[in-house]
Amino acid sequence: MASNSITTSKMNSRKLTLIALFFAVASLQVGLVTPQDDDEAEGEPGEIEERDGVLVLDANNFDEVVNSKEIILVEFYAPWCGHCKRLAPEYAKAAQTMAAADPPVPFAMVDADAEKDLASQFGVSGYPTLKIFRNGEPSDYSGPRDEIGIVEYMKEQSDPNWTPPPEAVITLTQDNFDDIVTEAELILVEFYAPWCGHCKQLAPELESAAKILQGNNPPVPIAKVDATAESDLATRFDVSGYPTLKIFRKGQEFEFKGPRKSAGIVTYMKKQIGDSSQLLGSVKALREFLTHQEDVSIVGFFNDKRDKLYSTYLNAGNSLRDEYRFAHVFSEEARESYKVNAPSVVVFLPERFRSKYEPWRHVFSKADGSATELESFYAENDVPLVGQMTRENKNTRYADRPLLVAYFSVEWSFDHRVATEIHRQKIVEVAKDKEFDELLFAIADEEEFQQELKELELDDSGEDINVGIWGADKRKFRLDPEEEFDSDVLREFIRQWQNDDLKPVIKSQPVPKKSKAAVKTVVGKTFDQVVLDKSKDVLIEFYAPWCGHCKKLEPVYKKLGKKYEKSQNLVIAKMDATANDISHSAYEVSGFPTIYFSKATDKDNPVKFSGGERSLEKLSEFIEKEATVYKPKREEL
Repeated sequence: MASNSITTSKMNSRKLTLIALFFAVASLQVGLVTPQDDDEAEGEPGEIEERDGVLVLDANNFDEVVNSKEIILVEFYAPWCGHCKRLAPEYAKAAQTMAAADPPVPFAMVDADAEKDLASQFGVSGYPTLKIFRNGEPSDYSGPRDEIGIVEYMKEQSDPNWTPPPEAVITLTQDNFDDIVTEAELILVEFYAPWCGHCKQLAPELESAAKILQGNNPPVPIAKVDATAESDLATRFDVSGYPTLKIFRKGQEFEFKGPRKSAGIVTYMKKQIGDSSQLLGSVKALREFLTHQEDVSIVGFFNDKRDKLYSTYLNAGNSLRDEYRFAHVFSEEARESYKVNAPSVVVFLPERFRSKYEPWRHVFSKADGSATELESFYAENDVPLVGQMTRENKNTRYADRPLLVAYFSVEWSFDHRVATEIHRQKIVEVAKDKEFDELLFAIADEEEFQQELKELELDDSGEDINVGIWGADKRKFRLDPEEEFDSDVLREFIRQWQNDDLKPVIKSQPVPKKSKAAVKTVVGKTFDQVVLDKSKDVLIEFYAPWCGHCKKLEPVYKKLGKKYEKSQNLVIAKMDATANDISHSAYEVSGFPTIYFSKATDKDNPVKFSGGERSLEKLSEFIEKEATVYKPKREEL
């Protein structure tokens, strides 16, 4: 019996061993790993991923890597960018070559599409963008984009004896400002603060533009003033924010209205060279200037250069070169031909936009008029009864609201002009009516404004003409597609809008299901219901899903919601401002995150949080200070 017992025990032992072995194998097959395997799978802490010899950087490791290198080349790319894909093999080969150079130079890459905040920090607006960092300080890479060129350029940059070339941007101080600026026919001056992030982003753009404009004929200098060190100059020119850009002509100051990127600065400044107005020497030249014009044209009629209005006219035009076509004549024959006395300035409407219901020209004849008066005169008379809104004039001449826009295929070629004019004339017949004076009317090419049609939910209407009204209160309304569009249909649409009988078009995410979440999610369709509820105080955060500052705020904001979730008459809310319309104009959002306190007693004047640090303590203090119907409980303080 004992022998049988021992045998049975051995068999059971073997079975257990086999079962254990079976489960061990099964564990490996399904991917179970030991703690040691797990460590090996994740890699060493702090290890930087490398692809073909190029370091892969993100927001978590960027500063640590870049600040620790005497020199490093970083490419900001987008995965979908064709230029980036073409650069990739050249960049990788150059990286491997420079890793073995003396001294070695590391290469890195940042997915700017995924790391938007990081790209924004260094002013990246196009792909690929390459930047050289020396001990964390960035400068533009301006070398070739092939392997050999990149290697040669970076060897030169990494040479221990390398010294930066002299800055093309001139440094101005109290001592040299007047001498340089007063002598310059044209100069662009930046007033900056060394600590200002926007100034740091602008600096390489200005430097790049300055190098190009140095070689222009004539050269156009760019200069900079440290407004914190030269406070008297900053005060003298009313500098209240950074960076502030001003144009000077022989010491006379003008506003800079151009873009903030190198190519745009160059183009804008080239347009500033010379007089703002073109001299036309004959009646024939004037007729050619005004014939087939696509936009408003402004012409000065003068006796000679001694007319006071002449110099005023040129000065007024200096800051408006991008908005209007300017010309002037001294010819008596031209004055007689157009029946204009000198000195006068005339705004001519384009022939294609003239109608019997409006004058085709407007005359300013105040001989001692000021530049401000002239600019106001232009602004009052530069829009026809029904003109064309374009990308170029949308934010200037068609910025006023309410605005009615008819979208269709606007073509002025010989073959299509008649169809365009037929559509426009239907709008003109309505625009002339006095009962609609509150509205500004325009036509617009549907291909150019697909995004607006999408916002009106008319992008796939299938109609030849689509109409929308953009209200002064940020609300927008669409004319539902009609089988036959005519003036009467348009009149009825406007009257319904005037009587508040139309439902606005609201961009909105789906209305969220009822939730007990401490922070209430608001969408376009629930904004009025939640934020404008006059029985409650509401703290609302407007955020963007991709915004790094918003992501950093999220855990703090959740704690804030938890803190006040049982409070009477107080709502802590948030809204994705990129996916939803804000239906009240007082809640202006120009950056993320933006936080407002909407008082129950005054929904039209929300208070913007500007208390600096977005901490639980600061946000709580803000709520306690601004609250109206909400009464804090002792345990919440």
